[in-house]
Amino acid sequence: MSGMRPAGTTLMATLLGLGLCGLALAGCARPADTPKDPGPAEVAEKWTSCAEIAPQAGVMLPVRPGSATSRPAGVEPRVGRIDPAFTPVAAVLCGRDVVRGAAGGREQVATERRADEIGPLIAALGLADKEPGRGENRCTLDMIVPPWLALLDDQGRWLRPYLPTDACGKPRPEVRAALDGLRLTTVDSRTLGVVESSAAEAAGCAQHWSDMVWVETTLGRPGRVAPAAPKAGPLRLCVYQVPASERGGGKPAGDFVYGRPLPPERQADVLRALADARPAVDCATPASRFAVLRPVDDNGPEWYVELDACRRFLVVAPPGGSQLGQGDAALAALLGPS
Repeated sequence: MSGMRPAGTTLMATLLGLGLCGLALAGCARPADTPKDPGPAEVAEKWTSCAEIAPQAGVMLPVRPGSATSRPAGVEPRVGRIDPAFTPVAAVLCGRDVVRGAAGGREQVATERRADEIGPLIAALGLADKEPGRGENRCTLDMIVPPWLALLDDQGRWLRPYLPTDACGKPRPEVRAALDGLRLTTVDSRTLGVVESSAAEAAGCAQHWSDMVWVETTLGRPGRVAPAAPKAGPLRLCVYQVPASERGGGKPAGDFVYGRPLPPERQADVLRALADARPAVDCATPASRFAVLRPVDDNGPEWYVELDACRRFLVVAPPGGSQLGQGDAALAALLGPS
């Protein structure tokens, strides 16, 4: 079977060529509507691109401001069954992937993929929903998130097809198998943002982290003296900058600035400073920069240290519990970039 189908080939010819009407997928006829069946899909006039029509499909990070869309934000054609008057000739999947960056690290990219051999998919989309029955008590809690899918006809019109569901309310296995079996060609791929910079990757740090000192202190808990610093193996230092827009929020998120495993001598000095603690001061100024100290093997206590503003710190020691303490400029200096 060739990878491409001539644009003039009709859907019926494709269906007959694949013999789908005789397969266990069952029935090329359109099923009767059920109470939850959405009815016919709305047909949109002209397909342009995923970037313009579905800029947030598969969103994992915020879309860049100013992304164009040919329809008002949040408005898409009504999802529904394929009307017999609409003959699909191609499927387009809009989504996002995380890939290796050219200089290392990981980037999020928006993708547009197209398939022209869609006979099995159309047959699967024509199936009826399965009503909840005896098998529903075997339903699992895993979530199946179907792709953002559009079907195009030979005039460039498009629609969002309804995905028939099984007794558990998830896309039927036939639909999932048909989607997995599509021979997809990437039409467009655009870099949207950094998931993990090469510097964060080299340091062994996450690209983003939350300022848990601020979270703890805004819960209204009184200042407490931190216990003597727990014994710890080798520690990794990760430092984050909090954007002005995040400061003072419920859970301020910081962006990676620098990090490294702490040399043994520096780690000993840091742990001594953390052990010689006073009660955390009553202070309401959010930090612009904070440090996270975590075991290199991810097994043990964690410390969060405000590097400016109130200069408090939080120690979280398993199996539970946390304590606040008051740091100072000397402790912040020990956690500097050099």
